[in-house]
Amino acid sequence: MTTANTSWAKAGIHSINHFALALPDLNEAEKFMLAYGLRVERRGAELHVRASASEHVWLKVVAGPKKSFEFLSLGCYAEDFDQICQQILDAGGVVTAPHSAGSPEGFWFKDPDGTLLHLRIAPKMMPDSKAEMEDGNVPAGIQGAAFRSTMQKVGPSRLAHMLLFTPDVLRAVAFYEKGLGVKVADSSKDIVAFTYARHGCDHHLIAFLKSSGRGIHHSSWDMPGVEKLGIGSSQMRKEGYTHQWGVGRHVLGSNYFNYVQDSFGKWWEYNCHIDYIPAGMPWDGGDHDPENALYLWGPDLPSNFVDNNEA
Repeated sequence: MTTANTSWAKAGIHSINHFALALPDLNEAEKFMLAYGLRVERRGAELHVRASASEHVWLKVVAGPKKSFEFLSLGCYAEDFDQICQQILDAGGVVTAPHSAGSPEGFWFKDPDGTLLHLRIAPKMMPDSKAEMEDGNVPAGIQGAAFRSTMQKVGPSRLAHMLLFTPDVLRAVAFYEKGLGVKVADSSKDIVAFTYARHGCDHHLIAFLKSSGRGIHHSSWDMPGVEKLGIGSSQMRKEGYTHQWGVGRHVLGSNYFNYVQDSFGKWWEYNCHIDYIPAGMPWDGGDHDPENALYLWGPDLPSNFVDNNEA
């Protein structure tokens, strides 16, 4: 896989707008997401999910007989919309009908795995620069930690990225690069690849992990610092969600992480201080040995961490 950004498609997306899941128990889904620190609104037969930074709906949850990744909606600038639609068709995208929980506006299509996607003209939701971590050095003479008795509930500010399962990482990357105008930041053989958008983006926006079928591995949600990431982990354990991986630090992307598994087998990542690639800046990534592709430090990987329970 190439990582030099000298061969961009003519136009490209700028951010993820939202995504949708089907889950068999909306009450349990709401309970988990509220514990996670998200805001949940009942809207008819759907859950609309927001984070703390804005009123933007990042996630829609619909009822279904089993857990399923329903669709991914991606945002672009108005001047790029027609060009990206053509790129998608040229790359082999298949035009399809809108999802019942999605907007009829925009361009609906399926990728080579059959994953349902939606392209729409929308505001850029990815930040234009990298935020500083709020956990700074504590000067002498000041207590650095809060008391447990006064510890406040925490929650993420925004959706950061998504990791999707695919039976063919190289094919998925080729389609998303040619069709949606993203570029690989880093990868590890045909096992995993991390792609970013051209308009200023976190190290990865959409990543791909090899599996027996399609689906979603995890959604990642941004936290302002390692302290709140750790508090989030404790907060979820207190609510009974004890199957976790973290706290740790990834290598590719450099982000601090803590993953929590919900009652349906889905992973949710608290993400903090990921690498940022400014617009127009080449990223000197590459193809890495698996040893250097996962994490720098943290607890051992759970045995079921890469299982695809949608396949």
